[in-house]
Amino acid sequence: MKKVFKIIIIIAVLASVIGTFAYIYQKSQPKEVAYEILDVKNDTIVVSTIATGAVVPKKEIAIKPQIAGIISKIYVEAGDTVKQGQIIAKVKIIPDMVNLNNAKSRIKKAQIQLESSQNNYNRNETLFKKGVISEATFIESKRSYDASKEELKASKDNLDLIKEGVTKSTSNQTNTLIRSTIDGMVLDVPVKEGNSVIQSNSFNDGTTIALIADMQDMIFEGNIDETEVGKIKIGMPMELTIGAMNQEKYDATITHIAPKGTNDGGAVQFKIKGAVKLAVDQFIRAGYSANAKIEVERKENVLSIPESTIFFENDSSFIWTAKDKKGEYEKQYVELGLSDGINVEVTEGVTKETKVRGNKK
Repeated sequence: MKKVFKIIIIIAVLASVIGTFAYIYQKSQPKEVAYEILDVKNDTIVVSTIATGAVVPKKEIAIKPQIAGIISKIYVEAGDTVKQGQIIAKVKIIPDMVNLNNAKSRIKKAQIQLESSQNNYNRNETLFKKGVISEATFIESKRSYDASKEELKASKDNLDLIKEGVTKSTSNQTNTLIRSTIDGMVLDVPVKEGNSVIQSNSFNDGTTIALIADMQDMIFEGNIDETEVGKIKIGMPMELTIGAMNQEKYDATITHIAPKGTNDGGAVQFKIKGAVKLAVDQFIRAGYSANAKIEVERKENVLSIPESTIFFENDSSFIWTAKDKKGEYEKQYVELGLSDGINVEVTEGVTKETKVRGNKK
């Protein structure tokens, strides 16, 4: 029994050793490598560049008052559509006390002058009818009387202007009512009722009461790298992609390329602009970020292969072509043309019937 048990152990050990050597031998044998076999295709190769930026209104107007005062009423809010000449706010004038006092004093002087001129005119009128004074003297008194009436009227108008910003005779032309200067949409109203505002003049910009823009006349403003700017021209089409609108695409045309670049973190960027083509029912909010895809070169119906099949030796490009179905390959020199980063044009070295070795399976 012991002898049988020993024989079984010896057989098990020998089987284990033989199995181990068989496994090692099998692993040491080279495996047959299989490759994808690719066709040469007739393709269209397109090279594009990307500019990043935003979609903004072409005309964005800041509405500013022509007088200083306090906002007493605002008639619009952001998002409202307005017409040219429409009232958007009203300004209440806070008069300067010195000017107000001078205006009141001027009225009193004008009243005194008018009373004196009227008395003189009435007296000379009686004397002229009696033939006591000459016509010239009477006419001069009448002229002085008329001038005094005009001075009183002017002094009252001046007081109204200081207090209200408008006279009774020009109430339709008041500059206390702030009006829109264009048709468009109100983008922002940065002031509130009760805020003080200053007028726009030669020395300061004045307080912005509202920002108004034509939202159907939009442009793309973006930047393009110096390595790409030489490839584009004014009039070239662009395809805009706006991420905030579910990657919706819009057509545009380049209208401006900056002649001077700016340094942005060590990279020189050039500003470009493009007119966005919108349908009547399309609406884009101002400031949406967008990417503009610009097609810089295109070749149609050319022989192309995947760029991953190319390898290089001594500044020359080669591919492996399949000689037969047995897995034999031949190195083939090729001349390359336009590449889009995935596929590349082959101008020499292949035909439509050529089979190209691809990646390992």
